[in-house]
Amino acid sequence: MTTTTGRPAVTAAAAVLALGVLAGCGVTVPTDPDGTLDRVRGGELRVGVSPHEPWTVPVPDGTPTGLEVDLVEGFAQSLDADVVWTTGGEEELVGDLERGALDLVVGGFTASSPWTSKAAVTVSYVTVTDPDGKPEGHVMLTPMGENAFLVELERYLLDQEVQAP
Repeated sequence: MTTTTGRPAVTAAAAVLALGVLAGCGVTVPTDPDGTLDRVRGGELRVGVSPHEPWTVPVPDGTPTGLEVDLVEGFAQSLDADVVWTTGGEEELVGDLERGALDLVVGGFTASSPWTSKAAVTVSYVTVTDPDGKPEGHVMLTPMGENAFLVELERYLLDQEVQAP
């Protein structure tokens, strides 16, 4: 006779044991293989901004404006970091993100962005209705695999009370 009564308990115990072993080895979860969060904290947050009013409005020879710019500056402040802005097109900025030249890219991206195969996407921090009447969640893009940085950004975004423009 086969019984599965103890399997969930065994699986849970194995997961706890595995986490304990990893913690004992100095491994933390989530982690940043490239150390993005540690580098940004107290340093510079390198942000690519693509024009997409009212979310992002680049200003020649100045700091961009817009809803997402305000969010990024608040996040940087929470990390005691200075923001270094790079303005460009989406393809160029996502390429810079992949190469490690940027830490974050903003530009009015939605959860259905075509860049999700090239960048990690935050949770939706605000939902708006598209021209067809469908709800769309707005997101930001971060480097793939830099999960501690992504989680810290998501915590910040979820703590904000963002109003759709």
